[in-house]
Formats: sequence, C-alpha cells, structure tokens
Amino acid sequence: MNESAVGIDVSKLKLDVCVVDGTKGDAKFKYKVVRNTRSGHAELIAWLLQRHLPSDVPVVLEATGPYSEAAAVALADAGWRVSVVNPARVKGFAQSQLSRNKTDKADARLLASFAQRSELELWQPPSPAVRELHALVERLQALQDMRQQESNRLEALSQGEQSRVITMVKDHVEWLTAEIARIASEIQDHIDSNPDLSSATPI
Repeated sequence: MNESAVGIDVSKLKLDVCVVDGTKGDAKFKYKVVRNTRSGHAELIAWLLQRHLPSDVPVVLEATGPYSEAAAVALADAGWRVSVVNPARVKGFAQSQLSRNKTDKADARLLASFAQRSELELWQPPSPAVRELHALVERLQALQDMRQQESNRLEALSQGEQSRVITMVKDHVEWLTAEIARIASEIQDHIDSNPDLSSATPI
C-alpha cells in the first residue's frame, strides 16, 4: 500500500486534485483546483512539487478522453508516475468503500485512496509525432464541420432573394475546401515522414 498518492478528478474546465499522505486514521489530505488548460497544468505541477512527495508517488486520473489526456501528458512529461484508469474500475472500488459522495472533491479523494490501494499500470504518453497527428486530424474535422455548416447555410440562402451574402458564403466554402485539402496533404506528409506512424490510416 502506498503511503502517499494523488487523485485527480477531471472535467472539461477544471481539475480537482487530492493528495493523501498516510493511511487509515492518520491520513492527511490536501486539495487543489486548477483549470484544465496548459497554464492550469503548469500550476498543478508546481503545486505538487511544493508537497515534497516521494519520487514514486502514484498519480491517478480516470480515462475521460481528450479532457484527461492533456493533463496526463503534461504530468508524464514532467516526470510523474501517471496512471489513467478505466472509470468502471474506480466505480467498483467506490462501491467496495461504500462511497456515495459525488462531489468533484470527493471523487478526487476517492481516486487518491484508489491510487494508494490498487495495482496500477504506468500510462505511456503518445509520442510528439502522434500528438501532432491528433491535432492535425482534429483541425481537419473542425474545418469539415464548418464547411458543412456553410454549405447548409448556402442552400438556405439560395431559397430566398439573391444577396451579397451568398457570394460571401460561396467564397468561404471555397476557402474551406482549399484549406481542407492542404491539411489533408499535410497529414499524409506527416505520416510519411514519421516511421512510428506507418500504421496510421491516410486521410
């Protein structure tokens, strides 16, 4: 059983953090809330360093897709021993502890206790090349969604009187189409230039 541990409850906008030191009746808890942003992650790492925790202290987050990955990457890059766990596993632990509190602070404390008592696998952050690929693909998807919205708007405008707005929307659709093609080409070039991405599906 780990003497110290860190639990982080992740949401879109913030991270609720609990550091536990000690076990059973003599356990001490420290809490911190930071924004789930790059500056918030830096603030969290600085705060954790001030706690003078053991070098092998486990840091646990639940897997919540992109909301947890950015924080996990920042912590792992800073040298912390990060584990990203399946929420179902944490739910089972909560039931075994008869925990019914569902505040973010209580969830962070539960995760810290889970980190103390559980066998954990270290989370391996994606390589810089994979992170860049994810960012490019997300940008491509955003532009494709935007083009679809503009195409729908153009169709609606075409049902009424002719307007200068129609020309503006057409110009924007053309720009989006060119930008989509450029980023798709950049994604393929990125995959071709990184051997560890050779198994990725081309756009």
